[in-house]
Amino acid sequence: MSYTESTMLPLGTRAPEFYLPDVISGKSFSLDELKSGRATLIMFICNHCPYVKHVNPEIVRIAKEYIPRGVSFIAISSNDAQKYPADGPDQMKITAAEQGYPFPYLYDESQEVARTYDAACTPDFYLFDDELKLVYRGRLDGSRPKNDVPLTGTDLRKALDAVLNHEPVTDKQYPSGGCNIKWKPREA
Repeated sequence: MSYTESTMLPLGTRAPEFYLPDVISGKSFSLDELKSGRATLIMFICNHCPYVKHVNPEIVRIAKEYIPRGVSFIAISSNDAQKYPADGPDQMKITAAEQGYPFPYLYDESQEVARTYDAACTPDFYLFDDELKLVYRGRLDGSRPKNDVPLTGTDLRKALDAVLNHEPVTDKQYPSGGCNIKWKPREA
């Protein structure tokens, strides 16, 4: 596994549009259909990454806590499923059920959405405000597999609370880290 940190898209960036299939419902959705009028969290995750497996329980806890407060959660997997079949749509659907994801899990087969968001790793978190402007990008918290730091979601929770309370999100943000996105070879 190759440890990669997020690229930290500039704050204030407007959320790029997308239209992707949801492996849970079998329907395709646009950002406009899934966004919230309060806050929208877009997460780049995948099935096989040990960093995502490590944070999955906290992602689900946070989602169950904040969805009723008006936050939209959207998970996207952009990994090359040809080389990494565990990250393909059929396995994504199984993982979503096993983890109890209370949010859509979208498949970015072309990887264009990941490129547009400048996503680099899994997990990678992007929090947008009510105007779909980026206010937070980075880590869930300081916990990583085998570092003995408790999994709390502190960094993301503070950002979510600030947005919901119409307060500024701190500029002191730390990159997320995990497995690099498994890119397909670029066609010549």
